[in-house]
Amino acid sequence: MKTRTLKKDKVNIITLGCSKNMVDSEVLSGQLKANDVDVVHESGKSDHNVVVVNTCGFIDKAKEESVNTILDQVDLKRQGKLDKVYVTGCLSERYRGDLEKEIPEVDAWFGTMELPLILKKFDADYKAELVGERMLSTPSHYAYMKIAEGCNRTCAFCAIPLMRGQHVSKPIEELVAEAERLVKMGVKEIMLIAQELTYYGLDLYKKRRLADLMNALADVKGIEWIRLHYAYPTKFPMEILEVMKNRSNICNYLDMPLQHIADPMLKAMKRQITRKEILDLVNAIRAEVPGICLRTTLITGFPGETLEDVEDVKAFLEEVRFDRVGVFTYSHEEGTSAYDLVDDIPAEEKERRAQEIMEVQQEISLEKNQEKVGKVFKVIVDKKESGRYLARTEFDSVEVDNEVIINTSKKLKPGDFVEVRITKAFDYDLEGELV
Repeated sequence: MKTRTLKKDKVNIITLGCSKNMVDSEVLSGQLKANDVDVVHESGKSDHNVVVVNTCGFIDKAKEESVNTILDQVDLKRQGKLDKVYVTGCLSERYRGDLEKEIPEVDAWFGTMELPLILKKFDADYKAELVGERMLSTPSHYAYMKIAEGCNRTCAFCAIPLMRGQHVSKPIEELVAEAERLVKMGVKEIMLIAQELTYYGLDLYKKRRLADLMNALADVKGIEWIRLHYAYPTKFPMEILEVMKNRSNICNYLDMPLQHIADPMLKAMKRQITRKEILDLVNAIRAEVPGICLRTTLITGFPGETLEDVEDVKAFLEEVRFDRVGVFTYSHEEGTSAYDLVDDIPAEEKERRAQEIMEVQQEISLEKNQEKVGKVFKVIVDKKESGRYLARTEFDSVEVDNEVIINTSKKLKPGDFVEVRITKAFDYDLEGELV
């Protein structure tokens, strides 16, 4: 079938995987736009002739979703509805050789650090002066800010260093300039992300400088909330808590993935920390910033995990009472050191264990939410849905945490900050009225 070629390319970027990928897509969009290329994110229309799929290669489910998305786009190309299909991101970085053979209809494959090469396909130049220039794919009142790329850790289960390379921090002044640009675009909340936030600066400045970066960003006029994602517990830089406490626009929120609690598992996962050290760290963080919201993620079903280890995790959650918890099942990834171990726990059993842990957390979450009834919180409005507004407190990040439901006839818009008195508590959400 004849392809309908548009006079001028219109590019649709489809992003899969994490918020770090989203930032990469936003940067690509910004560069294309600066080169006068028409570009859209995740367009539901069919008025584009080129697709760039930004893939995730982290775990099996993500890889499957990425491959299916590529195949869908290749099918559209076969039907004559697209001229070109390009693929970038982690899956492409990791499996390019195999994928080129299996899906030859893709016009070009790119790794995670090959933005200038993608731009060449559109006769576009990489504009270095556009550092931090992005086309946001999020609502305009919040944005993710990637402060570093890659990771130097050797966690047994993780393939990210294979796809993203070693840790490379972005300079503080570059990130401040990016924050100022984001404010001009209407952004009020910035979420700091990296594979490992707390390593920030070691490569560039020969010492950890996350605290300095936080102070510099807190000085940027117009930023109301700064939120920290993906802090690593080993050698945690306690000085960041002092900044969190002293700067009113830094949320009392810390996302610190622990992955496990049982000592045999922490050792097997190469996490470089013990159960006791984790407990001491959590207590120290809470003593330094009373009322801080702690979020963590855990993995079930790592090779050799026993039922006793799972009980240890549940007991730890009961003892420590994290505010937010996410649980993932272990994925056996080639290239990681855990790949040499036997993936000895069936998928259904991994899921059962994850469910069991989440049931413990669900109780804790409900109890913590009930404690908020009658209290007043400052919230940011995200959207209106089914006649009510959905908002978040400083203790809640986008998509992964709780929402505050507001029923009001008053007109609110996304990005508004309002005071809400909590009237009802659910397992994971709250309901409130405007004060």
